[in-house]
Amino acid sequence: MTEQRGHITLSELQGRIESAVTSALPLPLWVCAEIAEMKVNYSGHCYLELVEKSDDASNGTATAQARGVIWRTAWPGVESRFRRENGTPLAVGMKILVKALVTYHRLYGLSLQITDIDPSYTLGDMERRRRMTVEMLQRDGVWDLNRSLPMPEVVQRIAVVSSATAAGLRDFLRQTERSPYAFRIELFEAVMQGTASSDSIADALAAIAEREQEFDAVAIIRGGGGASDLSCYDSYMLASAVAQFPLPVITGIGHDKDISVTDMVANTMLKTPTAVAVWLNDRAAAFDAGIEAAAARLNESCIRLTHIQSLRLQSLALRCGSAAGARISSARTGAEMLEKSLKRFAESALQREEKRLDSCASITANFAPQRLMRLGFGIARMHGKALRSTEGLHKGDVFELEMCDGTVSAEITGIGMGKES
Repeated sequence: MTEQRGHITLSELQGRIESAVTSALPLPLWVCAEIAEMKVNYSGHCYLELVEKSDDASNGTATAQARGVIWRTAWPGVESRFRRENGTPLAVGMKILVKALVTYHRLYGLSLQITDIDPSYTLGDMERRRRMTVEMLQRDGVWDLNRSLPMPEVVQRIAVVSSATAAGLRDFLRQTERSPYAFRIELFEAVMQGTASSDSIADALAAIAEREQEFDAVAIIRGGGGASDLSCYDSYMLASAVAQFPLPVITGIGHDKDISVTDMVANTMLKTPTAVAVWLNDRAAAFDAGIEAAAARLNESCIRLTHIQSLRLQSLALRCGSAAGARISSARTGAEMLEKSLKRFAESALQREEKRLDSCASITANFAPQRLMRLGFGIARMHGKALRSTEGLHKGDVFELEMCDGTVSAEITGIGMGKES
């Protein structure tokens, strides 16, 4: 009858397709795909929209798409196993490997009935992408850039990239507030998890870069999470932004075991936000202790130098005292010798003067007026002055003539001129 009509009904077509699918794919298959949409409804079933994206497709264009479902009888076990082994729940954007039976329904079309998910595949895919990111960064020559930046001795002006409501941020702030050191912290809010996190964190870093002179370092912090939950920190865009950032970057993104590529390229990697706060406090304390130690060494050096100089001064004083004693002794000996020489010289000079005086006395005695008077000489005086010449004398002048036994008065009766010699 169908052949006589020359056509088939839609239900007949769907039936043929259902039979063909069931016949061609009777057993479950392992299928890899990316989760584009995900919803767990009130009945407990999990509905997925799975896609495959070509590596060459621009803007992540899907090259294949299918619906998937995990019935409520299987969902709790599948989800708990994935969370336990992967450290994070299933989420949009993850690449997964599912065990699914291909079914075809006449009303709902093709769908995959998922009975299991391999957690290791998701981890393996993330590791593959992470290796690719590392290779690209190394090839670009930016791998060591941020790590090579000098970290200030004291980091007090910190730009923090975090979610404003994150528990990790509260832990960080609580720890820094307990510190005896003053930190100036400014928050640059960003989405720290999910598909939008890479762009959001990169935007926060760009805002900080415009004010880089105001900060000593950048801290990227968030609470804990599993490997998949932190996969955004393995993205090339974010890791490249951190690697090339002009300020030292400190990470404390709560990783449990694995280290993200962002951690690898950052200047300083720490596990948690609290660890970052402790590190900042310890660094300030180390600098403070260094200052105190330097002050103690300076004080010790001053004391030691003062003691050494004191000993040198004492030694110098002893040497000076000894030298001064020797000089004084030498000077005393010289003075004594000089005294003796002066005494001998004085005695000799005195003897010579005594002899000279004796000679003068003898001469004086020989020419004494009394002796001469006894020899017949006299001294003529007029008005108390001895007359030595006839000049100024006149006839009739009266003068006195002193002789050895008395004085007589005489009158000039005439003045005669003596013989020329």
